[in-house]
Amino acid sequence: MRKLLLPLSLLALLLPASAMAKVSGSRASSRSTSSRSSPRAKSARVRSSSVRCASCSRNEKGRIARSAAAKRSFEKSHPCPSTGKSGGACPGYVVDHVTPLKRGGPDAPSNMQWQTTAEAKAKDRVE
Repeated sequence: MRKLLLPLSLLALLLPASAMAKVSGSRASSRSTSSRSSPRAKSARVRSSSVRCASCSRNEKGRIARSAAAKRSFEKSHPCPSTGKSGGACPGYVVDHVTPLKRGGPDAPSNMQWQTTAEAKAKDRVE
């Protein structure tokens, strides 16, 4: 059952992106199917990933600052799905922001959820 759930959830994440490419027209679909070695496709990836949140506070490494207290509060009220514990490591899961911080989402427990590491990797490719 668990082996079937992961591919279905990945398919659900990827399906809206492929449907949008069909709706947007030939230009969008050619971008999504372009080869990885294409200079145009590479420059488009660089531009989209280099967009920075101007209003977000940053840590010393330049990353968006996160609140450890908010994460601990989330973990206390939402135990780990794999271990059932309210603290410590949660193998196979990460704490994810429903609305990303770079898109203006709050760093608060109400904007957090448990997400499998595979789902998190797939979501990071899209965001």
